[in-house]
Amino acid sequence: MGCLPIEGHNASLLFQLLNRRYEQHSIIVTSNLALSGWADLFKRPETATAILDRLIHHSKVFKMTGKSYRLKQASEN
Repeated sequence: MGCLPIEGHNASLLFQLLNRRYEQHSIIVTSNLALSGWADLFKRPETATAILDRLIHHSKVFKMTGKSYRLKQASEN
């Protein structure tokens, strides 16, 4: 997540999905944004806070740094 903003009804649907899976099933999310940038992603800080609250509780967050694997692979071809 993070390439395009998620607004209105789509943000609500994502929240409902995460809320139903919360503490029931595993979820893996990848994003090119830091968690602090999610308020801009959802256009409403309240929505971002509610979604992050459910995603981060009982989770492990991994921050990956370094050069893009895709860019490296493309330059080798």
